[in-house]
Amino acid sequence: MSEKPKTHNKSIILTAIVATFMMLIFGTIHRTLNARLVSDEGLSSMSPDCLEIIPLQIGGWSGQDEPLSDSIIEATDTDAHINRRYFRYNLLDQVSLYIAAGKRARDLMPHRPEVCYIGAGWTRLSSDSTELLLDDGKVLPCNIFQFSKGALSTENIIVLDYYIVDGQFYRDVSQLRSKIWKGSGAVGYVAQIQIVAVIASNQKEDTAVQMVSDFAGESACLIFDVLESVAGKEEQDTEYITYEESSKNIDGD
Repeated sequence: MSEKPKTHNKSIILTAIVATFMMLIFGTIHRTLNARLVSDEGLSSMSPDCLEIIPLQIGGWSGQDEPLSDSIIEATDTDAHINRRYFRYNLLDQVSLYIAAGKRARDLMPHRPEVCYIGAGWTRLSSDSTELLLDDGKVLPCNIFQFSKGALSTENIIVLDYYIVDGQFYRDVSQLRSKIWKGSGAVGYVAQIQIVAVIASNQKEDTAVQMVSDFAGESACLIFDVLESVAGKEEQDTEYITYEESSKNIDGD
């Protein structure tokens, strides 16, 4: 009889040791990942208006800007933004395009639909992962969510979400964390793209999903090219400034 309490105590002690060990491991992983995320502190900011060159006419879609409030821009804590509404088929189809971009990966990672929409009072009804084949042969991995809001007058929306990071498409932040954890180097830029369609009362969910998918397929390559062009130009400018500073130092010596 006297052996049972001892055995039980050993089990508790062993469990506590394992739990402590796991906490230390996860703590180390978190600190390491965070250190890699903040390693880009020395990077300059992207120009706030660099995304404005994304065309208002994309395929059969015509767009118009819908400026964001200063409070929303400040909350995202990123460098560059655009918020637009695009139409096609004599205004029958409408989607909203939101892009936030910056050079500090950790600032964009917390802002994702499954967090921000729920925090704003929306309820997630469904989520799905898909891949869209683009005109240039690239594959666009993305997530598609359905959210609802309201009780008496319910509003339903479809949100297609993906990231572009240093010239690569990513479905979500888990892939971005994997890139950072594998030691792929400092992140040069991160852009989050959200395409939203409202599900009208006389409309099926599949119709709204098709709308956001159509627009994503037609716009992804353009957005990709703009971001790569901006990143390339900023890299050239940085190299030029560095060269100028080196030349001055040589001349000064």
